[in-house]
Amino acid sequence: LTVSARDGGGLPSATNAAITVNILQTASAPAIFERSRYVFSVPEDAPEDSPVGTVKAREPPNSLEVVSYRISSGDPHERFSIDPRFGIICTKKKLDHETQSVVVLTIQSQLGNLPVYSSTQVNISVIDVNDNPPMFLTKSDKVIISHTQPPGTAVYIAHAEDKDSGLNGAIKYSIASMQSNAFSIDPSLGVVNLTRTVFADKQQEYTLHTAAEDCGNPPLTSVLMLDSLAVKIVILDINDNSPSFMSLPLSYVMEDVEVGFLVHNIIAKDPDEGRNGQVTYHILSGNENKVFVLDKITGLLTTAQLLDRETQGRYSLTVMALDDGSPALSATQVLTILVLDVNDETPIFLKQLYETAVPENRDPGEFVVKVEAVDKDAGLNSLLQYEILPGAGFGKFRINSSSGELVTAVSLDRETQEVFSIKGNPSRSSTAQLYLTVLDENDHNPLFAKTQYQISVREDLEEGSTILDLLASDEDEGLNGEVTYSLIDDTFGVFAIDTVTGSILTTKALDRETKYQYTFRAVASDCSTHLPRSTTVMTVLIQDVNDNVPKFEQSHYKASVWEGQSPQTDIIQVFATDLDSGLNGEMEYSILSGNENAAFLIDSARGIIATNTVLDHENASSHREMAASHSLVLLASNRGTPSLNSTATVLITVLDVNDNPPVFSSSEYHVHIKESVPVGSHVTEVTASDCDAGTNAEITYAIISGNDRGHFRLDGKTGAVDLMKALDYEDTITFTLVIQAT
Repeated sequence: LTVSARDGGGLPSATNAAITVNILQTASAPAIFERSRYVFSVPEDAPEDSPVGTVKAREPPNSLEVVSYRISSGDPHERFSIDPRFGIICTKKKLDHETQSVVVLTIQSQLGNLPVYSSTQVNISVIDVNDNPPMFLTKSDKVIISHTQPPGTAVYIAHAEDKDSGLNGAIKYSIASMQSNAFSIDPSLGVVNLTRTVFADKQQEYTLHTAAEDCGNPPLTSVLMLDSLAVKIVILDINDNSPSFMSLPLSYVMEDVEVGFLVHNIIAKDPDEGRNGQVTYHILSGNENKVFVLDKITGLLTTAQLLDRETQGRYSLTVMALDDGSPALSATQVLTILVLDVNDETPIFLKQLYETAVPENRDPGEFVVKVEAVDKDAGLNSLLQYEILPGAGFGKFRINSSSGELVTAVSLDRETQEVFSIKGNPSRSSTAQLYLTVLDENDHNPLFAKTQYQISVREDLEEGSTILDLLASDEDEGLNGEVTYSLIDDTFGVFAIDTVTGSILTTKALDRETKYQYTFRAVASDCSTHLPRSTTVMTVLIQDVNDNVPKFEQSHYKASVWEGQSPQTDIIQVFATDLDSGLNGEMEYSILSGNENAAFLIDSARGIIATNTVLDHENASSHREMAASHSLVLLASNRGTPSLNSTATVLITVLDVNDNPPVFSSSEYHVHIKESVPVGSHVTEVTASDCDAGTNAEITYAIISGNDRGHFRLDGKTGAVDLMKALDYEDTITFTLVIQAT
């Protein structure tokens, strides 16, 4: 065969190679594997010589040769071995899921020493083991915040990485130790938020030590101790730096400049922040005749009168730079101004106004324009030298003093300054104006005011309501600066964003009991072809509204209590639940009805019903047809505004106690009988009653005295008295029986 290899260039190159294939005649059929592909798995921490799986090739019928196995390809690092006789694949070296999670081996079988082969593919999955702890990318960091930041402000984002996969690589963040309770961390995002203001704290900085823990079993933790990532949070700011002058203490000005001419730009820097770093400028001395005016904000020094070198050719102004701190700090500088003489004939620029444009972001040295002037004088007075006068753009351009060619001295940024108005002049001459426009490039991303927003909305907010107006700014102009908005991450279809205005609004009704918090990201993109963009994290907390009615666990309760119990004896506890939170879900219990004579009371917080008086079963029974009971209607109310409530009934039965003795219907019974009454006759009967109930009211009767000779018999249940012996008036006239009822 002839094989050609050709590349895809504009002028293709090719090369050929000859391949000779010799067809060998085999002596017999090969041993065929039972499967064309085997799939095995092994954990990455398996020790050496751990079995992985077994392959099997069957020799052809009537073959007397023995099958052997070997790994022909797929294992360049020799991490596995195979038993040549039995086809058992084992680990040979330490495995690493993070380096290679799947190994594909080609196993070849051979019949004896014959050149007869067959092959199969073995896919081995290296199962991940939680053997890598989370690691922070940095060891320390520093954050500067203002002491006026409100609670909920995101001040830092911790980021760790775990080489493991799945839950073994999922990271949870926590704060291991910190010097204050002013901060909290989002366990999923690693965002450190303020939990309260630090305005009242005298502390100027805090150090947080955070921990990253993966979700494996068991989890592995990387604790950031002092030698790890310590997030130092510095609170702005004290006025501990004085301004320092950056501008030169020497300036030149022509004697014939007009009033209002820019003489010098005084510049001082203060490394403090905010008002502590805001500098104003003042002339302390040397300007007694009010020849100059100093703008205290910009530091621009201009003429207030016409100059005359012959009258005064040198001025020494003592200027002060003062910051706006409390107390304020200052610095002084002696500025020397030299007034330069002019010739009789003034050189004239060919143009009084030069207009041109130059692209931004070009390297220094970019050609801008060439200016030209002529002087009618002769000799040295006619030799012209060009220079740029101090003013806006001074230092961003330089000019060839001989040719008048103006080039950039730095790379320009249109967003910092778009237009430059530059005055230039040949030495000891008149001036010309250069009007320079910097052309825009799309070199700025849209930027949100914050990297994270956290807002709270009520769950009864109407569908379609706007909850926040986002604003992202882009310093570019035209299409490069037009911002469009979108949302990413799952908002569960609850929120949407206006692509033009950035207003985030609801698209569905909210329900705190279903989901109380949403976290997603908003994206700001400009309309250029490069599509730079930035994101901000949105956290929406759903505030509870009292829209759920309390519910008792049972609509009907039954309970019992023994009569005679002391007051405040607990009888039963009822429970009601409310899906709302806070005061909207806190229960208050009360008895609505059925509590005549205030016999019961209920604990308003715990729902425990107890006796309020000593209960009497007999007194209660006398007013009811059935056993003594009380039917109470209970009310469970939440503490929301307005309050919602529900009711339940409790049937309380007063159980009888044997606290009443039997009472005979008469304290004495008088019976008259004839002595001739036959034995067995019914003489009389006694009756007693008991106010108790049940077995406590079952009465038995007995004769306890007066029946020594056994003349009478008393029925213990009915109280019937019968004659048991014949009577003899002459023997005994009166019998006095004492009968006891029990």
